[in-house]
Amino acid sequence: MTSEADRHHMAAALRIARRGLGNTWPNPAVGCVLVRDGRVVGRGWTQPGGRPHAETEALARAGEAARGATAYVTLEPCSHWGRTPPCCDALIKAGVARVVVATGDPDPRVDGRGLQRLREAGVIVELGLGGEEARAINAGFARRITKGLPLVTLKLATTLDGRIATAGGESQWITGPEARREAHAIRARHDAILVGSGTVLADDPELTPRIPGMARVPLARVVADSRLRTPLDSRLVRTAKTVPTWIATRTNQRPGVLAPYIEAGVQILPVPRAKPGLDLAALLGALAQRGVTRVMAEGGAGLAAALLRGGFVDRITWFHAPGIMGGDGLPAVQPLPLAVLSAMPRFRRVAGRPVGADWMTEFEREESP
Repeated sequence: MTSEADRHHMAAALRIARRGLGNTWPNPAVGCVLVRDGRVVGRGWTQPGGRPHAETEALARAGEAARGATAYVTLEPCSHWGRTPPCCDALIKAGVARVVVATGDPDPRVDGRGLQRLREAGVIVELGLGGEEARAINAGFARRITKGLPLVTLKLATTLDGRIATAGGESQWITGPEARREAHAIRARHDAILVGSGTVLADDPELTPRIPGMARVPLARVVADSRLRTPLDSRLVRTAKTVPTWIATRTNQRPGVLAPYIEAGVQILPVPRAKPGLDLAALLGALAQRGVTRVMAEGGAGLAAALLRGGFVDRITWFHAPGIMGGDGLPAVQPLPLAVLSAMPRFRRVAGRPVGADWMTEFEREESP
């Protein structure tokens, strides 16, 4: 029977699991708390790059105190050999008596095998406590494993009437400094950031999470650029040798045109064309093949419309500033277009709060009945 102590310790494991978001890809972000005689003897979360795993970290901190302890783990302990031994074997060897697991691992190399191995070794296993939150944390990992696509969050920063720039293109800054800092923190919880070439031409962005003191695995910067318009002197290209920079462009680009980008450190992702632009299913699939589990799409309006048309947007984070720009301002999303209301992409609000003078609302896609 689940106790209040169980709920408390699983909640702690879920909190520390979130520390790995954006840092552990292609692996999931997992938290583990070891408790013996009512006292926490070890904690761990998946480390940058995905190794060591959370269980290994917690066991190393606990040492001999792990014997007879209960392990609270947010994802089923792995049962396969990779760069490290299976975590279920490590828990068994350490003498853990009970393992409380939030949710199973969708990876077919695990998917119940870790739980089975623990039970066969005489370890008490309980599954399901905190499962909904655990699945939300690793929704990107699960989507990559089961569908071959990353989880996509569309980030918007607009006026109340959904405008992102004046008719002349002025956009800095619609939202205030607090909202911009929050946006950088959200970037850091993703594996890659995706923009269209129009955004690069208009803003020459750096696309890095600029938070003082934060150490993290570099976020991959991805430009959807079918016509290869990204300037060679842009910030993205100039810094490509130090920060991963990938340009997705059509498959038939001439090698001579690509050469200066490659020499600058840019990785080219050849993607089939579509109307308009690129085949986004192929682009997102290519990112998933490279291990990306969570993508934050930041613009512009054409890319936002293409992602929404294709049904690729899983979540929306919307910063709305308390101002009205009017119909001559540039919209956040270009025409979809829609013939009937029933074809409109729909989302449900899951959270909302003030951020400085602005408001941030989070949405999740409504699944078809």
